[in-house]
Amino acid sequence: MKKTIASLLAGTAILASGQAALADGHLEEITVAYFLEWPMPFQFAKVEGMYEEAMGVSINWVAFDTGVAMSAAMASGDVHLSVSQGLPPFIVATSAGQDLELLDVAVSYADNDNCVVAEALEIDASNTGDLEGLTVGVPLGTAAHYGFLAQMNHFGVDVSTMNVVDMAPPDGAAAFAQGELDMVCGWGGALRRMLENGNVLLTGAEKTELGILVFDVTSAPASFVAENPELVEQFLAVTAEANAMWAAGDMRDEMLEVIAQDAGMDLEATAETIDTFVFPTVEEQLSEAWLGGNVGEFMTGVATVFADAGSIDGTLDDYGSLVNTAPLQAAAQ
Repeated sequence: MKKTIASLLAGTAILASGQAALADGHLEEITVAYFLEWPMPFQFAKVEGMYEEAMGVSINWVAFDTGVAMSAAMASGDVHLSVSQGLPPFIVATSAGQDLELLDVAVSYADNDNCVVAEALEIDASNTGDLEGLTVGVPLGTAAHYGFLAQMNHFGVDVSTMNVVDMAPPDGAAAFAQGELDMVCGWGGALRRMLENGNVLLTGAEKTELGILVFDVTSAPASFVAENPELVEQFLAVTAEANAMWAAGDMRDEMLEVIAQDAGMDLEATAETIDTFVFPTVEEQLSEAWLGGNVGEFMTGVATVFADAGSIDGTLDDYGSLVNTAPLQAAAQ
């Protein structure tokens, strides 16, 4: 597991040197990363062209399987902004030296990112010691990976005894269904398919109570933010507008249909998923509970978990300095 994570870190660190050439202040098009099967209000704005109208640029939207892949694409200059990147992938990349900034809290979703144990094993929170020695599919360096490590720490399971295989959630779900994995971790549509063949050890509420928070962020290369502050502000403003439209409720049916189609999901699955999501308001995001202080401290805790597990070589002195609230503050005005 450490060797695989190390190779990912090395790749992002090496590629980061090309970041300065991303923006010249006169961009005609930007590329934004997002996830399929991960329904969010911003997708209504995406389909309706609200971003292009506000920003005055064309947007190339590219779907990714993991936040780790998003980091690599931002490092190589192929992606300018990543929407709903998991916090752990952001931490992994920045711990390796990649110059990224955290711009907003995209979504909180404790019930939509978890690990599932094969039903036939009959393992639950009461007998987690039986997990030792089993094979687990985990997308390394992601929120699911952090959640897996944190849960194993909580239950006192020695991860070094397990065969941890790096697998994107859709691949993990397929292998799990075929009986090739004893346990698998993931999110979104893949998690729903995983749950057809197993059970979770902790619910979202139980994880939150233990301090295992699960949320995604909007991130970008620091150089892109510095050279294109107005574009970033406008992007965040449109995202906030879409979230407010969703929260108001009067456009739910119209928005849900558009979001479902863009996410590649049916209406029922979209509603089931998005109703477990929380989209903090700009005011909430800027408060001490989120970007005003707590997120920086939480990132340090996540990085420590990864370092203790040998998944990263070391931690930064101050993760709070990676939080740039200036664009979001400007977007709120």
